[in-house]
Amino acid sequence: MTYMAKEIREAPEVVSRFLSRNRPALEALGAQLRDKPPRAILTSARGSSDNAAAYLKYTCEIATGVPVASVGASVVSVYGAKLHVSGCLAITISQSGQSPDIVALQAAAKQAGALTVAIVNVEDSPVARQADICLPLHAGTERSVAATKTFITSLVAVAAVLAQWTGDRQLVAALEDVPQQLEAASQLTWEDFVKQAVSAESLYVLGRGPSLPMAAETALKLKETCAIHAEAYSIAEVMHGPLELLGEGFPVLAYAQPDAALAGTRAALSQMRKAGAHVLHVGDQGLAHVASSHPLLDPVLMMQTAYLAIEQIACLRGRDPDRPRLLKKVTETV
Repeated sequence: MTYMAKEIREAPEVVSRFLSRNRPALEALGAQLRDKPPRAILTSARGSSDNAAAYLKYTCEIATGVPVASVGASVVSVYGAKLHVSGCLAITISQSGQSPDIVALQAAAKQAGALTVAIVNVEDSPVARQADICLPLHAGTERSVAATKTFITSLVAVAAVLAQWTGDRQLVAALEDVPQQLEAASQLTWEDFVKQAVSAESLYVLGRGPSLPMAAETALKLKETCAIHAEAYSIAEVMHGPLELLGEGFPVLAYAQPDAALAGTRAALSQMRKAGAHVLHVGDQGLAHVASSHPLLDPVLMMQTAYLAIEQIACLRGRDPDRPRLLKKVTETV
């Protein structure tokens, strides 16, 4: 078994541990945000962690209406810009917590008057030590270059912050079901997608709202572990240009979570099929998925199954998903 496969299957236990150990901190942060709501939220992250930050953007904006923006770390670390973020919330999501640009952006936001929160796996990292509030992932060592259990737990961390802030009791309760549901999601297989992708050179991965970051994460993992040219798009955005590349048999994977976007998703996928694309979708009587106890959490469970399919595809293509040719586990950028 690859480290990637092993670590994917550790996600249920890690999520349970995160929720248990961080419960007091999450409740305190929620109370603080209710007492003094941020006027905006800025996020700082790279790679898979930035996809988790994008999930924060959609879920937070849907639930609260507070705008969330990903701030390019280089505006501080390279260009020396001064931030004007007093009264804002700055959330840094990182596995290692040590990339110089991420550290610099968090420090600049804190100096400018933002409340800084770190969601990070390495508890003694600069990002963890210097944040006003740290929510450790407690994921243990992740040996595969492909981040999986840390990404899933970062998504749960984001949802847990939102649940405590908004006082959404349904979401708070639903989070307690996630470890068991992740375990169930680990038992599912996407044989049709594996067959579709194993010989693909290019494909699209699509999502809408909270599932768009899952599309981005899926495309990233297909690139880094399988060497497949996978591009992620919003199901709405793909209709504005990328649709032109679709032809007979062009592979498309779409996340169709059961929410307000589903009707539009069905219509768009129907149009892609008429254009000749080979479209597979997750949910809505398509590829199997585990239903969550709250609509915002369905994409998290879908991603758990997607990871196992991607690991299988990498191995079938003769690649080692733990050790991509040009990548390393910790990437430090300035």
